Amino acid sequence: MDPTDRPGLARANQYITALGLAPPADERLRTELRAALPENATPAEAMARLHGLIAEYDDKADAAQSPGRDGTGMAAAASLSGRVALRQRGLRAAPDAARLTTMPRLSRHSMRPPQPEASLRGPLGRAEDGSTTRPAGRTTPRHLKTVKYIRQIVLAVLVFVPAFGATAYMASVLPGQSQTLLEAIILMLAFSLFAWILIGFWSAMAGFRVMLLGDRFGLDAARRAALPSTLPDDARTAILMPICEEDVQRTFAGLQATLESLRETGEAGRFECFILSDSAEPDTVAAEELAWTRLCEALDGFGRIHYRRRRSRIKRKSGNVSDFCRRWGSQYRYMVVLDADSLMTGGTLVELVRLMEAQPDAGLIQTVPMAVNRDSVLARVQQFATSVYGRVFAAGLHYWNLNNATYWGHNAIIRVAPFRRHCALPRLSGRGALGGEIMSHDFVEAALLGRAGWGVYVASHLRGSYEELPPTLLDELKRDRRWCQGNLQHARLLFAYRVTAAHRALFANGVMAYSSALIWLSMLLLSSFVAVSAAIRGPDYFPEAGALFPQWPVWEPVWAISLFAGTMAVLFLPKVLGMLRVILLGESRDFGGAGRTAGSVLLEIVLTTLLAPIRMLAHAQFVSLTLLGIPVPWAGGQQRDDVVMPWGRALRFHAPGMAIALLWGGVTFWYTPGFGVWLLPVLLPLLVAPAVTVYSASPELGRWLRAKGLCVIPQERRPPALLQRLAALMASPGPRASAMLAVIGPYENAIHCGMARSASRLNPAIQAHRDDIRKRAFDQGLDALSANERQQLLSDRSQLCHLHEQIWSSPRWPEAWPRPAVG
Repeated sequence: MDPTDRPGLARANQYITALGLAPPADERLRTELRAALPENATPAEAMARLHGLIAEYDDKADAAQSPGRDGTGMAAAASLSGRVALRQRGLRAAPDAARLTTMPRLSRHSMRPPQPEASLRGPLGRAEDGSTTRPAGRTTPRHLKTVKYIRQIVLAVLVFVPAFGATAYMASVLPGQSQTLLEAIILMLAFSLFAWILIGFWSAMAGFRVMLLGDRFGLDAARRAALPSTLPDDARTAILMPICEEDVQRTFAGLQATLESLRETGEAGRFECFILSDSAEPDTVAAEELAWTRLCEALDGFGRIHYRRRRSRIKRKSGNVSDFCRRWGSQYRYMVVLDADSLMTGGTLVELVRLMEAQPDAGLIQTVPMAVNRDSVLARVQQFATSVYGRVFAAGLHYWNLNNATYWGHNAIIRVAPFRRHCALPRLSGRGALGGEIMSHDFVEAALLGRAGWGVYVASHLRGSYEELPPTLLDELKRDRRWCQGNLQHARLLFAYRVTAAHRALFANGVMAYSSALIWLSMLLLSSFVAVSAAIRGPDYFPEAGALFPQWPVWEPVWAISLFAGTMAVLFLPKVLGMLRVILLGESRDFGGAGRTAGSVLLEIVLTTLLAPIRMLAHAQFVSLTLLGIPVPWAGGQQRDDVVMPWGRALRFHAPGMAIALLWGGVTFWYTPGFGVWLLPVLLPLLVAPAVTVYSASPELGRWLRAKGLCVIPQERRPPALLQRLAALMASPGPRASAMLAVIGPYENAIHCGMARSASRLNPAIQAHRDDIRKRAFDQGLDALSANERQQLLSDRSQLCHLHEQIWSSPRWPEAWPRPAVG
């Protein structure tokens, strides 16, 4: 009989084709099926028999796992492990190779949140639970404490004395000689801004010194020389990658490149990897699950590369990491936290563990990730800046703070035990944007480690740590909106219980990172108001009644020019020093030569100058919205790929700022043209903001700059093996997975069902609701379901098995469902 006259056999053969087996397994399964199947078998009978045959290929298959309420779906549920086993190992006898055990055994320990906020009801400096005992930790060496305190005092003097002097000098420039209330407010705002930029200036000065001369109190080579060449057997390290709605191919390609690099060091046996997903979109979830299985297959990583998706996304990323610490943290001495776009060489991972072994007081060591892999003008310029200036500022940060440095939330190694004991984050009291969950958790976790006596270091000397940047200004500002709210929350922690002075300063620095924009805007607006008012009112030659002689207004342009020049020197001299460091250390050839390095620095200064007023206005808006209590929603994944920015989107975003600049400039130039000229560096960028946004987002223009040797980074001229491997993985096809394939694809369905939870104990009302969802999905497809209904369907193993079997067993293929291609 012609096989086409046997619809049951034809349907079953289509299923085997879609399962995508290797030729020996494929041929054997088809032969067994033909021998076991009656000629007149229906599709339902043929599929039931095929599932039974597949189940026999896995000796752990359980025919009773997760059937539907009425028994339907039992055959598909019985073959779940068999489908995975056949696809992953074919006919080889390796019964444990294909088990979908995604996480190790549980070892629960609590993480009780401390209370970092000072109690408003009790004495300042006491914890809300009344405790006055300093938490246990490692003791900082006395000489290091002395050096740290001396350096911090010196930094305070270097910041506040010049800031006070610049403010006093500015007072002499103002029309009223600081005699009015408005001018006094302007001077207070100016003082905070002077102090803010001086912190960065002196960080760069100290970093420049360290990069050239070294620092005997840093994490230098001498301290690491006594370590053994191999890691101790008990130095088990977990690599954590928390993700949420990210680009699945890029995320897993980066992780695979990192793990392959680690394997080349010979130390991979002391590391395990945890992919901690908070994704909820069905297509993303299905793709993550398939990508995990492929990653484990490629690296033989089952049992060492783990995947977990939380049901309750409590406390976002920090909650995801804390959840790991509670469940599995006690099994590891260290954890390395990565972002979805992070990359790290195996040598750097091993070196981080060696550093932690050499520094018994270290609770956290932060690397300085270099930005790579972007082509847009904005990202390219920022990549260049991080390569030239980034390590200088990071070295300066470590110089001034030593073991009280900061944590940036990723590309860092953490000692698990003190982190679990001291770093569970509390919920801030109150409502609105400044209350609730702590969003910028990294600074707070570093402060809590420091409060407990553990050191927080920045390893600015380490190479091989990478990240990727937002490709466009609008994507950057979207990220900044979230960071702004988190940083402003730090204002509530400035006087937290027993937090070190350095971390209080870092909290203040985080607050100023965004509030400085509102301060700057307020100072400019008030200055404009004072100038316009003075022009309208005219000079008062006899301010005192009965005066016999007039008082002539004094205006010395050189004073204003010198103040402006000094401010520009503070802002731009660190960039010049970064360039000089590159040239003096002979690294300029990696940036295209000394001439192109200088040209790139000039280009970076020009673009930064254009972007500063645009960012100022956006950040001022973000700060205002946060202070008004308007929180930012958690948007999940970020835009990380280079894109072409539409003019319409740029115009819509910047239209309010352009209108403000026109009105502001028009009034100022009408009444006081001389002052308006001073505002041009602020007003002109706001007027051309759409063009700046569009052209800075252009990948084509960025590639042109690269061809000309401008804003090139060493990783482009001589790509390290890690980045080359990432590029190769990205060039290959990514995991072909979606919610649709999780339903109809034989292998994809087995993966998803094997990792989903059973919902066998639902009450009758919920069970009837889910039955209705499945029936509508069968009749009308997934597009007929709401997002919540799709999530319910794909999270219910029994319903998914039932729907999968129902589709494949239907006498006629359902019109709402496409036939799957070869897996």
